[in-house]
Amino acid sequence: MTDKKGMSDKVKGAVNKVKGEAKDQVGNAKEDSELQQEGQKNKAKGKVQENIGKAKDDE
Repeated sequence: MTDKKGMSDKVKGAVNKVKGEAKDQVGNAKEDSELQQEGQKNKAKGKVQENIGKAKDDE
């Protein structure tokens, strides 16, 4: 059975990964290292959130 909280974390994680990838690419195009770093942080946060959601589903 899928836990609503687990699903929520997975969705938030996916959104953060997409947002992070966009910031990373725009930062790369503009040669803006701060924006790239922010994007990389968002991607990492998204990965953690997805893993938390998967762990909640496994409980």
